[in-house]
Amino acid sequence: MSSLKAESISQQKEEASFVLETKLLTRRFSALTAVDQLTISVETGEVFGLVGPNGAGKTTVIKMLTTLLPPTSGDAFVAGFDIIHQASQVRRVIGYVPQLLSADGALTGYENLLIFAKLYHISRRERDGRIRDALDFMGLSAVSDKLVRNYSGGMIRRLEIAQAMLHRPRILFLDEPTIGLDPVARKAVWEHIQRLRSDYGTTIFLTTHYMDEADQFCGRVGIMHLGKMAAVGTPAQLKESVGNGATLDDVFAYYSGYEIESARSYREVSRTRRVARRVG
Repeated sequence: MSSLKAESISQQKEEASFVLETKLLTRRFSALTAVDQLTISVETGEVFGLVGPNGAGKTTVIKMLTTLLPPTSGDAFVAGFDIIHQASQVRRVIGYVPQLLSADGALTGYENLLIFAKLYHISRRERDGRIRDALDFMGLSAVSDKLVRNYSGGMIRRLEIAQAMLHRPRILFLDEPTIGLDPVARKAVWEHIQRLRSDYGTTIFLTTHYMDEADQFCGRVGIMHLGKMAAVGTPAQLKESVGNGATLDDVFAYYSGYEIESARSYREVSRTRRVARRVG
């Protein structure tokens, strides 16, 4: 078996255009090092998936890159902006869909998007057109005047992605975008995520526990373990590194030391079921 270290497999062409770069990015919580010297580069238009056991540091990475959590040390640049010293500029060029519900069930789909349009300082002249375009793009025009509490889980997630895309960000961060969704809803959400990339050139940076999603949709996958990046590569490269006939599940187990099912603790199972109930 060939070793597949992050430093050796994530080589990029010198002329590549990176929309995201981190250098020794680290976050500590007292004695716990949640993210340990993370160094990665993501190209413009790429779909980059971050996987790993619970507690590996995936969500902490996203929170730092979206300026919600300051790093302890190291550097990170999003669209050329420093996440520490240029946080406001970073927030203007990113979209973020968290794990937990971010749409208001007491409002209609249109009203939810209107609030986000105002938060993003989209001009009055442009708001209605942007909102209508986003609803149409996400296949929600027919239910735009319906209360979100009556939406299905997949519709809610598509609305949340529409919210995050209203200001046309360069990079969209998705933290477990299909958690709690049935296979049909998952497929619909991914179809729209792929369209964002193909139609707008949006870079996608996501975390997921579904290895089939990472295998099918991500150009590259990074595997985190105990705060460190254990391996980075295309799904094919990662599988080849483990051995002939290996699946991405096998790769996950090999580099993280966990089986997929055993990685889900009681707390994680409880959280997943709680989120699933909230999104339908």
